[in-house]
Amino acid sequence: MLKELRPALVLLLLLTALTGLAYPLAITGIAQAVFPAQANGSLIERGGKVVGSALIGQSFASDRYFHSRPSATVGADPADATKTVAQPYNAANSAGSNYGPTSKALIDRIGEDVARRKGENPGAAVPTNLVTTSGSGLDPDISPEAAEFQVPRVAKARGIQESTLRQLIAAHTEGRALGFLGEERVNVLQLNLALDAL
Repeated sequence: MLKELRPALVLLLLLTALTGLAYPLAITGIAQAVFPAQANGSLIERGGKVVGSALIGQSFASDRYFHSRPSATVGADPADATKTVAQPYNAANSAGSNYGPTSKALIDRIGEDVARRKGENPGAAVPTNLVTTSGSGLDPDISPEAAEFQVPRVAKARGIQESTLRQLIAAHTEGRALGFLGEERVNVLQLNLALDAL
């Protein structure tokens, strides 16, 4: 029996060393050498302090900033671990809400968000991605139209010209990947950092 068991154990240890240690270490080393910023989370620093990641959205509540799209991520309720509560942009629990298009809770939430956004810019149509969550709940980007929609509110709160904000949005609008994949987008954190730098 030991004769049959020995090759299986040797193979198990060899494959564990190769796939569990050597391969992950090699890939990590290559990533650190070729793409160090991305391998370390695409962190954005200002004044030696990490202020966020270009890959993970953040909440911006002040009228002085452009707002991200809603997040549906949740986490454990501090008062009762058997329940969950909303924790926007919780990267430890990336997920959408899983509400279907006929869900009353989803319809009510979107209706409230649309009404609130209409209050910010009454004459404009509310862009879809300002009232709907992404599949991950962590989307750091909004459409250029969603950024343009917020211009009057941010300009009023900061006391600056709308044209200045529109130029800032244009400068931070990223095109489609490879010219045809995805949509144009604006990273909200980078836009807000540029806004603070004005």
